[in-house]
Amino acid sequence: MEYISVKGLDKKVSRLMKGTDYFYHNTYDKAAANMDAYLAIGGNSVDSAHIYCGGESEEVLGRYMKERGNRDQIVILTKGAHHDQNGPRVNKEAIRHDITTSLKRLQTDFIDLYALHRDDPNVPAGEVIEILNEYVKSGTVGAIGCSNWTWQRIKEANEYAAEKGLTGFTFSSPNLSLAKPNEPFWKGCVSADAETCAWHEAEQFPLFSWSSQARGFFTGRFTPEVRDNADLVRVFYSDANWERLERAKQLGAERGVTAIQIALAYVLNQPFPTCALIGAQSAEELRSCDEGSRIQLSRAELDWLDLTSDER
Repeated sequence: MEYISVKGLDKKVSRLMKGTDYFYHNTYDKAAANMDAYLAIGGNSVDSAHIYCGGESEEVLGRYMKERGNRDQIVILTKGAHHDQNGPRVNKEAIRHDITTSLKRLQTDFIDLYALHRDDPNVPAGEVIEILNEYVKSGTVGAIGCSNWTWQRIKEANEYAAEKGLTGFTFSSPNLSLAKPNEPFWKGCVSADAETCAWHEAEQFPLFSWSSQARGFFTGRFTPEVRDNADLVRVFYSDANWERLERAKQLGAERGVTAIQIALAYVLNQPFPTCALIGAQSAEELRSCDEGSRIQLSRAELDWLDLTSDER
C-alpha cells in the first residue's frame, strides 16, 4: 500500500480510502469484516460523513474501533455541513453541531481529516476558514479540507488563511474518474475537470476522489444498450466515455488486468497527490482495488486514456 502526506496530519494517509456509506448496525459483522480485510492489506484511512446512513456509518465505525482497540491505527476522514431540506448549512452553528455529533458517534475526541461536505458560495471563504480554525486550535481536528468545492473557492480560502496567519485547506475531495460526467451526480457536487486538475498539479494539492471508479461504469456490466441504471445513464453515458472504456479494456488486456483496475490506476497516477475512495464490500472487490492501486501508468498513457492524445 502506498501513502501520501497531508499537511496538518502526522500520520500517513493510505492511497486507498475505505468508504463506509453502507455501514449499518444490522450488518455490523459485514462492516467489521470488511474493515479487518482492508487494514490487513495496509489501508488505514476511512471515509465517513455526518449524513451517511442516517448517522449509522459513524456509529458503526466508532463501535468497530472501540471493540478492536485500534483507533490510533486509523485515519478518520469525516464530513459535515451538508445541506438539508431547508438549504445550505455552511455556518458556525451547523458546523459545531455536526462536529460535536460526529465525535460522539465515533467515540473519539479527535478527527484526523475534517471536510465540509458541500459549499455555500454566499458565505465568504474567509469566514469558513475562521470557523474551522477554532477546531484546529483546540486540537479537535487535524487537517481541514472540503468536498465539492471548486478550486477557485479553495484558492480564495487559502489566500485568506495565508494573509491572516491561519490554517488553510490542505486537501480536497471532488469526484475524479476516467469517465467524465455529463452533469453532477447529485446537485451541487463537483467533479475535477481539466482546469481543476491543472490547479492541483501546479499546487501539488492532495485530492481524495469519490466515485473514483465511476460507480461501476468500467465493470463490463454496462453497454450503450443496457440502460437499467438511470443515474449512470444520465451521468456517464456518452460516446467519449464509451471510447475511454474501450481504451481501458485494451490497455488492461495488454497488462493482464481489468478495465476497472485501469480506471482506478488512472486516478492514482495523476501528477499530483491522490487517494481513491473505494466501496469494496467483498474480498474479491478489495483484491481488485489493491492490485489496481499498484499499476503504474505513464503520462502518455493517462493522456491516451483520457482522449487528449492518440499516442502512448
